[in-house]
Amino acid sequence: MTEPRVLFVNHVSTMSGAEFVLAQVAQAFPQASAFLFEPGPLANALAAHGLKTIISSNGGGLGAIKRDKSLVRALPAMARLATVVREIARAARTHDVLYANSQKAFVLTAIASAMVRRPLVWHLHDILDPEHFGGMQRKLQIGLANRFATRVVVPSTACADAFVRSGGRPEIVAIIPNGIAPPAGAAKPTRVSLGLPEGPLVGVFSRLAHWKGQHILLHALHETPDVNAIIVGSALFGEEAYEKRLRDMVRDLELGDRVSFLGQRGDVLQLMAGVDCVVHTSTLAEPFGLTLVEAMIAGTSVIATDAGAAREILDDGRAGQLVAPDDAKSLAVAMKTHFAAPQSFEDQRKFAARRAAENYTADRMRSDIKALVRDLAAERAK
Repeated sequence: MTEPRVLFVNHVSTMSGAEFVLAQVAQAFPQASAFLFEPGPLANALAAHGLKTIISSNGGGLGAIKRDKSLVRALPAMARLATVVREIARAARTHDVLYANSQKAFVLTAIASAMVRRPLVWHLHDILDPEHFGGMQRKLQIGLANRFATRVVVPSTACADAFVRSGGRPEIVAIIPNGIAPPAGAAKPTRVSLGLPEGPLVGVFSRLAHWKGQHILLHALHETPDVNAIIVGSALFGEEAYEKRLRDMVRDLELGDRVSFLGQRGDVLQLMAGVDCVVHTSTLAEPFGLTLVEAMIAGTSVIATDAGAAREILDDGRAGQLVAPDDAKSLAVAMKTHFAAPQSFEDQRKFAARRAAENYTADRMRSDIKALVRDLAAERAK
């Protein structure tokens, strides 16, 4: 069977959650191409997997258009956006299936798909609700999805439910959980080798953004004086002011050297294996939560905000502790519970590792998406 020619479209080349997923998915389609609005690490990662990368001549900087409650701020860029649509349509003519991997990419690719009549997959990595998106933006996305998307791939039931509640057609939704590639039997690293402190240690692994809730952890640490923490991640999308706020909080809460900011790291799984507990602090519903799966695979205890997909991933709390969102006291109690008797969580950690290995691997994700794309290409060929 001839493999379908897929054109992946993404609006940024910075490596964040959705981009890491795309880099994993693309490995199933080595003959595919990727249309990116700008050069950068994602372009390099996709090229390393054998994909031809096409960089837009007009897409640079369009990622700075924020999720505003209206589309007014996007009006000055309309001419450039129209040019990018034409670029996508031109590239699409030599491909069988279009695969939009980000919000902005989907809007433009939907228009391009109508021009060239190709099946369109939208990999929706977000929860479409009023807490995350303005009403006009949701109406635009849902309207385009209902009219032009052949399938909308979502990583969780939480994402699927939000899409349908916003008016999306349920019959086009396909739930395919994100997955990661487990490490190949590496020995558990020591804290000395990782440069981590001894004693009770938690870690939060996410880009620095207010809704990711790192400030909640700092307040919880104020209530747990014997616990240290590492904060892994950086301000990727113009959120430097929040990073400064976090550093100021460390000073104001007199946390001293109990908190270490490690920035972006390439050894996340090793760091997760080196801490006692991975803390997930998002204040809003998460569409998935790759860090939860990574912690489960690393064999490390998890404490997570009970919002969005966390309950689904952690099997209603059997694979990790769930706490109320935006509640530092609840998080502090969970941390105290863990460190009062860490060995009592051993069975939970083992269950979590098995659950991740069975449900959240990159191989399974790639297999399911490849089957979906093949079916769409076959339907088009008929």
